[in-house]
Amino acid sequence: MTDRNAERQTVPTDPDTGRPYINTVAAVAIAPSGVGAELSEYVSQAVGVIRESGLPNETNAMFTNIEGDLDDVLRVVRDATMKLAGQGYRTGVTLKLDIRPGFTGQLTQKPALVDTLLDGDATGTDPRP
Repeated sequence: MTDRNAERQTVPTDPDTGRPYINTVAAVAIAPSGVGAELSEYVSQAVGVIRESGLPNETNAMFTNIEGDLDDVLRVVRDATMKLAGQGYRTGVTLKLDIRPGFTGQLTQKPALVDTLLDGDATGTDPRP
C-alpha cells in the first residue's frame, strides 16, 4: 500500500514497457480565441480527442481531467490542442498537472478522500479497500 503522507514514493515500472510509470492527473482547458462568445462547438472537438484517447477522463464546467502516465497525458493534451490549432485557430491551453508516482485511480480516489474527511474522519484514512 502506498503511504499518502510520504514525501517520496517508489516509482513503479510499467510491466508492458519496462519504463517508469509516472502517474499524472491533468486538468486541461483548450479553447480557441477570436471565434465569438460561445465556445462549446470548439471545446467539444478537443474533448472528443481526449475521450477517444482511452485514458480515464471526466469533463466539468471548467476543465477536463485526464489521468495516466505523464507521457500519455501530455500526448493527449497535444493531440487535443492540435484538433483546434491544426484548423488554424489561435488556441489557448490552461494546464495543471499533479504528478504523483506510485498512485493510480486518483480521479475517483481524491474525491473519495475529501468526502471521507468531510464525513468526519479527521484521520484522513485512505478510503481504498
